[in-house]
Amino acid sequence: MIIEYSPELGVHLAEPLEFHRFKLVLKGAIAVNSPALKGITLLDRDNALVPVDLVPTLPGRPKDDPTWDAAYTKMVASARERGWIDAKSNAIRAHIERKF
Repeated sequence: MIIEYSPELGVHLAEPLEFHRFKLVLKGAIAVNSPALKGITLLDRDNALVPVDLVPTLPGRPKDDPTWDAAYTKMVASARERGWIDAKSNAIRAHIERKF
């Protein structure tokens, strides 16, 4: 799943059907604590925490699609098994890719 931020579109799902990789693509500069990130925490230059509950609310998600819901639940469970979920914040660790 690719979550993307751009100043024009804000935070949205760029590839909502890609359940085998998870990353945050930042297009353009953004402040670490910007409200435009909708609760995504930038840990450092390369890593972020994306709230588990945020992803299904983002633009770009297929609406009323039980197949998508099941695949997302499975992806989160897999991330939890691999230790990629921060239990305190209930967020998925994501690699950051920057595009300027």
